[in-house]
Amino acid sequence: MDLAARLRRAARRAGRTAAEARRAYREGRRAAGLPEDDEGRARIVCRRHAERRAVAVDAEGRPACFEADHPDCEGCAEDVREGAVETW
Repeated sequence: MDLAARLRRAARRAGRTAAEARRAYREGRRAAGLPEDDEGRARIVCRRHAERRAVAVDAEGRPACFEADHPDCEGCAEDVREGAVETW
């Protein structure tokens, strides 16, 4: 086997390993969940209005206050899905 083929195989293996690590990290963050109030609503800091909110989050990771096509709401929903949204 020549050097180029070995390098390609090693690069593919490293890519698969990195993808698995990213997936495991995201799943771990999601499993930890978001802090909740006594009624089971997620406690997040709204990007759009810069205020603390306790909101329900749907199965697709969108807070109840989500407004489609608003950049702050889109970013917030993405962060909620990844478990990286600012909380209180």
